[in-house]
Amino acid sequence: MAKVDTSLPLEYQTEQNRLNIFGFWIFLGAEIVLFASLFAAHGSLYNAFADGPTPKDLFVLKDVMIETMLLLTSSFTCGIAIWYMRRNNLKGLLVWLIITLLLGAGFVFFEVTEFIHYVHEGAKMQTSAYFSSFFVLLGTHGLHVSIGIGWAIAVIIQLAKRGLTPTTARKTFIISLYWHFLDVVWIFIFTFVYLARMV
Repeated sequence: MAKVDTSLPLEYQTEQNRLNIFGFWIFLGAEIVLFASLFAAHGSLYNAFADGPTPKDLFVLKDVMIETMLLLTSSFTCGIAIWYMRRNNLKGLLVWLIITLLLGAGFVFFEVTEFIHYVHEGAKMQTSAYFSSFFVLLGTHGLHVSIGIGWAIAVIIQLAKRGLTPTTARKTFIISLYWHFLDVVWIFIFTFVYLARMV
């Protein structure tokens, strides 16, 4: 039977949980390398528009701000969920996790709508090297958010069935790390992909 240290937060109380969380930090390191590579590719193709539209022709600050506010607010609500988890309040944890997922789903909806608009305006992956790298970078991030939503739903189901245990707390904490990581990546996307092109 695993030794439990009740002086630690619930998700850190067993050695296995601590190892799992440490392993997930290593995984996030690999994700940083992935996104750094995509940012580098996008940066190297910064002005490769061919005969297609440019970002200034298409980007709308208001639309991007809606996506940004949805995702950054979801990071805040995710933090509130962990706050409730640390206080052993399952109901509060579930409520704030569901709010987080609704905000994340809103982000994905607006991003897909944005992509459809760009395609209708003539900006497709094959239009130019710039938009090829743009869609790969943002599509990879959007796919990660979508995976995070599905993953969090699975965690919510486990929490509803099993309650708060060291295992379900660890799973919840790990998905929160993943979610915050995606928000940090979006800040870089917003700053270097969108904002730098609109000022």
